[in-house]
Amino acid sequence: MSVAEETPGGEDVPWGEVTPEAARRLLVAAVEAFAERGYHATTTRDIAGRAGMSPAALYIHYKTKEELLHRISRIGHDKALEILRVAADGDGTAGERLADAVRSFVRWHAERHTTARVVQYELDALGPEHRTEIVALRRESDAVVRRIVNEGVAAGEFDVPDVAGTTVAVLSLCIDVSRWFNTEGRRTADEVGALYADLVLRMVGAQK
Repeated sequence: MSVAEETPGGEDVPWGEVTPEAARRLLVAAVEAFAERGYHATTTRDIAGRAGMSPAALYIHYKTKEELLHRISRIGHDKALEILRVAADGDGTAGERLADAVRSFVRWHAERHTTARVVQYELDALGPEHRTEIVALRRESDAVVRRIVNEGVAAGEFDVPDVAGTTVAVLSLCIDVSRWFNTEGRRTADEVGALYADLVLRMVGAQK
């Protein structure tokens, strides 16, 4: 499945925040190439060819292949953090907000599974400065989920002896969906999100 095909109808243009159009096409092509071949096995010629452009055209918009990966990773991690923050800051009990966070986070990783695989699993290909930046965003995502869990424990809703370890487990469970989700599989993205929300509430010992 291409990046364009995995985009739900609510968003007409994948990576629409990237401009100009040539830069967006190159980024979409890079996502597809990185997901299919891996970052290190992908060349700038591969990316340009997928975008229907010359290799020289790529360097007009991105100085290096690593800069392209950084752009993809930054946008993806910003979106993931936004999803978690919206749920964490919403109304309801800690259990309701944690379930909402998991449903939304899982749904994004399922609906954007090609993109999410690159965003979440090519971190080590980034240069030191960019990797530090992305790791900081991942820590913010961890902090948001940890806050919900801590609030649930404080309110007597959750029974979690190890909040930090449980938070890592929750995020890992959600992120891994991008590695196996298949749009032709038995469950839809919404159904997987609902299943995982229930599993996570069981993990934290949520009181019914």
